Amino acid sequence: MCGIVGYVGGTASAPILVDGLRRLEYRGYDSAGLAVHGPKSIEVRRAVGKLRNLETALSERPLQGNVGIGHTRWATHGRPSEVNAHPHVAGPVAVVHNGIIENHLELRKRLVEAGCKIASDTDTELVAHLVHLEVERGKDLESAVRAALGEVQGAYAIAVLSSLEPHRIVVAKSSSPLVVGLGDEGENFCASDIPALLPYTKKMLFLEDGEMAVLEASSVRVTTLEGKVVERAPRVIDWSPVMAEKAGYKHFMLKEIFEQPRALEDTFRGRLDRESGDIHGHEIGLSDDDARAIRRVVLLACGTSHHAALTGRYFLESLAKIPTTIEIASEFRGRDAVICEGDLVIAVSQSGETLDTLVAAKEAKAKGAKILSIVNVIDSAIPRMSDATFYTHAGPEIGVASTKCFSTQVANMLMFAIWLGRRRDALSADKAAELVEGLARLPQMMADVLTGTRQLVANLARRYVEARDVLFLGRGLSFPIALEGALKLKEISYVHAEGYAAGEMKHGPIALIDNRVPVFVLLPKDSHHERSLSNLQEAKAREAIVIGIATEGDEEARAVSDDLVEVPDVAEELTPFLTVLPLQLYAYYVADFKGTDVDQPRNLAKTVTVE
Repeated sequence: MCGIVGYVGGTASAPILVDGLRRLEYRGYDSAGLAVHGPKSIEVRRAVGKLRNLETALSERPLQGNVGIGHTRWATHGRPSEVNAHPHVAGPVAVVHNGIIENHLELRKRLVEAGCKIASDTDTELVAHLVHLEVERGKDLESAVRAALGEVQGAYAIAVLSSLEPHRIVVAKSSSPLVVGLGDEGENFCASDIPALLPYTKKMLFLEDGEMAVLEASSVRVTTLEGKVVERAPRVIDWSPVMAEKAGYKHFMLKEIFEQPRALEDTFRGRLDRESGDIHGHEIGLSDDDARAIRRVVLLACGTSHHAALTGRYFLESLAKIPTTIEIASEFRGRDAVICEGDLVIAVSQSGETLDTLVAAKEAKAKGAKILSIVNVIDSAIPRMSDATFYTHAGPEIGVASTKCFSTQVANMLMFAIWLGRRRDALSADKAAELVEGLARLPQMMADVLTGTRQLVANLARRYVEARDVLFLGRGLSFPIALEGALKLKEISYVHAEGYAAGEMKHGPIALIDNRVPVFVLLPKDSHHERSLSNLQEAKAREAIVIGIATEGDEEARAVSDDLVEVPDVAEELTPFLTVLPLQLYAYYVADFKGTDVDQPRNLAKTVTVE
């Protein structure tokens, strides 16, 4: 889940590469480095820690040259250190890499026996040596990379330089993201993700697994690893560079929390048919016959996407009346799960590159299931292997802790359930129309909740910032939101937090409660309201600090809560979009008051492309 960037053109490359790495730093930030074709040879600068340390090294020893590659690292093989930082060099060859080489032990043993001096603990340096050996055998750089990758097993996106061919970069990918940016005149780019390239071009080529490209200032040539020429039209990405900036907010996460109304509007655009009270399903990629043929649905996801998928299970069962199971993708893999023809597997991933979800979906597809993906990144790995894709339109999400992508995933799950329910005659036209109208009004309601509760929640966070344990309780659709609230608090503030189905509190978690433990209880006016109130009173009886998230005007909730955050009254299916907002804000403000690194929390990276 590292970030790579490359540039070839007529401009000094180092500033462009550093700018690209800055926009990719959410992918990893324990070290960074550049390799640039200098006047005589490739020169490398590397530094441990945040990107600013590399910038300091570059200010002390600048790099000159118009062709280069860069890397920001999240360690998988070898601890964070300068010697393990990328780029790695062997002879005239420099390599940056995102992914994991699975047969690295075998390759290391063979390379050492061949006389290679391996300086680092990384698997990436082995690729540099493999390419170097092929160059020494007389191959040009493209052929050398092709031959070297024939010996590699695992996931990779690589960019390679050679001082023997100083006017080009060779890139290749397998199961790790890589995009090529086409400049307007005399320059081309590559990167792990779109935001790194947006200030320079909006024309992108997305490489498929098993493909490589040769980038020169005036051309880009794509082939398969077997050497077959690939013709592919570029895609124009309509994200603006400012979408990847903080826009005046202190942190990306706070900006992205407040972007959720806009993200929902973009995700709904062209999909809500308010006249007929239905969902326009042309983007889903499944026919009405496909919908009626589904035997059951299996949801695959990890982390925050798993919580979004949990809401999807409720939606699909209640609105489409279809049997639905949910699987943590990493547990599904290798379990020999029973998947049959007629199953629809929905793979949910913000990046579309989450390795566990990707591999699990491939296993399900091999067993005969049809795959529908719900992802945010266009042409990423999961949608490319799927039978159909229902994209969210959240735009770039820079903060590691996902917020707007969660909301848009829940939105897509609900829209899909409405669409499926109507086609299976399980959902009445009146109920569908009510939900479609509610979705259309939802972005403004979310904006009102965010502005109306921000200061109240910030005050709560300041009051309870020293709490060492926090519980989140919810029933029905509020249970996934309780899980998500706990995860957000853990991710960015490092506070121990747990989310529970409220009915489970008496089966163990109640033992944790005392007068030092804040307990968030999700209490929207839904079919579980009375039982949730009972759970709140159980917590209150143990002297817990009770913070209710309740529907406006709920006097019962107010009477038994120490603090109350109110949200508008909406249909039960829409409550998750509103109740999650105060929990996101609470996690943000606790982390901010504690002084943690909100956007880049320790030990985490945005896109998990390793096991």
